[in-house]
Amino acid sequence: MSNPEPNSRLKRLRNHYRLVIMNEDTYEEVVRFKLTRLGVYSIMSTVFILMVALTVSLIIFTPLKYYLPGVGYGNAKQVKEYRALKLRTDSMEKALLHQQQFLDDIQEVLKGTVKPLDTNMLKLPKAEISIQ
Repeated sequence: MSNPEPNSRLKRLRNHYRLVIMNEDTYEEVVRFKLTRLGVYSIMSTVFILMVALTVSLIIFTPLKYYLPGVGYGNAKQVKEYRALKLRTDSMEKALLHQQQFLDDIQEVLKGTVKPLDTNMLKLPKAEISIQ
């Protein structure tokens, strides 16, 4: 196989081609375009970039962002307030659970249904255990 010249790819991009659109019934030319591959690539990439920019701007500047998961939470101040409220709610929930457990323990004591602890089963730290 022969190695293609380094400029051959560039030459192929600049070669001129003709695109002709014809009427099928009468074979009459309706439209004729003179194109190059480089021109087609540049037009297609420009259209792609414009479509992406239009889609992104549509999402950013309209209420559509609220329908996307993880995007529509508002600005940084609102996110910070949301996190602070969530942390506060979690700590209040923990405090409520501890209070409920305390009240349940008090009720058991008042009813007399508390089992006495077996102090023989308590474990002492290893440093205090001595065999005599």
